[in-house]
Amino acid sequence: MTWRVVIPFKGAPSSKSRLAARLDDLSRHALALAFLQDAVAAVRATPGVTGVTLVSSEPGLHSLFAADSALAPIELVPDPRDGLNGAIEHGIRAARAGDADAHVAVLLGDLPELTADELAGALEAAGRHPLSYVTDAAGTGTTMITLAPREAAEPHFGAGSAAAHAAAGFAPLELPAGSGLRRDVDAPDDLDRIASPGRYTAAVLGAVRTR
Repeated sequence: MTWRVVIPFKGAPSSKSRLAARLDDLSRHALALAFLQDAVAAVRATPGVTGVTLVSSEPGLHSLFAADSALAPIELVPDPRDGLNGAIEHGIRAARAGDADAHVAVLLGDLPELTADELAGALEAAGRHPLSYVTDAAGTGTTMITLAPREAAEPHFGAGSAAAHAAAGFAPLELPAGSGLRRDVDAPDDLDRIASPGRYTAAVLGAVRTR
């Protein structure tokens, strides 16, 4: 079983806007990029993943990733500017154009504690379902959805997304609350809960927390 992973990335100037109470624009953008780099590094190290599609119009993103062997290669497709779910649908189409027989996983890019082992286990479980989803640690949001080859379904990321994906026929994947696949970073308190960040996030956190 092979997988193509789609990751949307909003980029500047609105990177992680909910962290504005704690961090300035430059720090938020640096952290958002670090979160993305750690997520992609985990994905690239996961067995069975044959391609990573980033959906973003962030300037310089391709060069940043191409220069790092832990992150490259990636496929970068422009954000259609149709909201988060529009970007995800665009990414799914691009991933399937590259390999129609692969399963597709859509992963949020703000998972700084994600490990390849965690993702591999989740994808193995996801392969038993036509559609599946992973909730965030709070149980209301969604950090990942998966689709079997040629399976059609709309993504429902946003407020109340866990319930929306369940209602749309996605099967829940049961993972521990402490799994890095469930620990996304949205609010200022989430920063304080990062216990085992990847190396990109760790480097940036060490700088921004001293300001």
